[in-house]
Amino acid sequence: MVDPALCRASFTSQVRLPSMKPFLRQQLERYAQRLDELDFLLSREDIMKDMKQFMALSREHADVTVLAGRYQRYRQCEANLSTAQEMLNEPDMTEMAQEEMTSAQAEITQLEAELQRLLLPKDPDDARPAFIEIRAGTGGDESALFAADLLRMYSRYAERMGWRTEVVSESQSELGGYKEVVIRLEDPSGSSGNGVYGALKFESGGHRVQRVPATETQGRIHTSACTVAVLAEQDEATMIQINPADLRIDTYRASGAGGQHINKTDSAVRITHLPTGIVAECQDGRSQHSNKAQALKVLTARIHEKDRAERAAKDAAERKGLIGSGDRSDRIRTYNFPQGRLTDHRINLTLYKLSFIMEGDLSEVMAALQAAREAEQLADLEVAAN
Repeated sequence: MVDPALCRASFTSQVRLPSMKPFLRQQLERYAQRLDELDFLLSREDIMKDMKQFMALSREHADVTVLAGRYQRYRQCEANLSTAQEMLNEPDMTEMAQEEMTSAQAEITQLEAELQRLLLPKDPDDARPAFIEIRAGTGGDESALFAADLLRMYSRYAERMGWRTEVVSESQSELGGYKEVVIRLEDPSGSSGNGVYGALKFESGGHRVQRVPATETQGRIHTSACTVAVLAEQDEATMIQINPADLRIDTYRASGAGGQHINKTDSAVRITHLPTGIVAECQDGRSQHSNKAQALKVLTARIHEKDRAERAAKDAAERKGLIGSGDRSDRIRTYNFPQGRLTDHRINLTLYKLSFIMEGDLSEVMAALQAAREAEQLADLEVAAN
């Protein structure tokens, strides 16, 4: 006959007891305290009269409430697990105690992962629509054709995500590729988790392709490259901050596809931000007014990205980020067609499913990049706490 005490000891040894890192628990305790502070502040008449401050505190209250609530559930699960352990000492309660312990431990593991994600710093731009700029680089016509392939890849990914896609500007090559193309992506439902920019922001950088070009007669593999830049579209309040006196606006006759209308009028718009020299243009719309509005959005996004890149460069000087600085000269990824292989050099990810990826199946790549970034942020939190 098997000794019940030995069974209980064996089962207990198989269950991983809660082991949340002390710095995480400290952070979560602070959020619980902050919730009490916010409850008090939002009840004060002077704050309720200041609508701007009231709205800011209300948004913070909503975020903190979610985190504090999940932490409260985590602590309840810890208590349940402790109670179940005590029940193991009762011969008639052993089976029930084991079930309780297994259930509590599973929920604790899930909650700990969720709480870690909630603690990570949030990028306010993550939920915004995004512009993707694709430019042909080294490789001539083959590079331009690869730019078209990347455009198709991102467009197909957007379809899978339920996003709306529109071309802002394009410069086609002779063989049907693109010297440069800019598209805008938006989630009309606003329900895709991170949001468009949050999902795509790690795509900025150099994309290299290795394959036999269609124009190659001897079957030799060529290497060419494109650069991709992902920019967060800014809201109207941010756009107003640009001084109109700093802008030069030029109109010209659009070229390319679009029918007779687009060739008859000077509807295309080019806007130059004089202090920085940054330029944006749009020719896809049917009117000068719509093209100007769209070009201004792209210009604002580029100025914002320039500021972001400068801040990232300063941070990178102290500690190089896992995902990289986002500099467009960085070679972040290689697409090897003969081997059917995609390699992301930043996180040493290799996938042998290139044909699916080029059809927009980017979910595995995106998830791996996001996980790597979260791991880095968690490490930063631990360093800061110590």
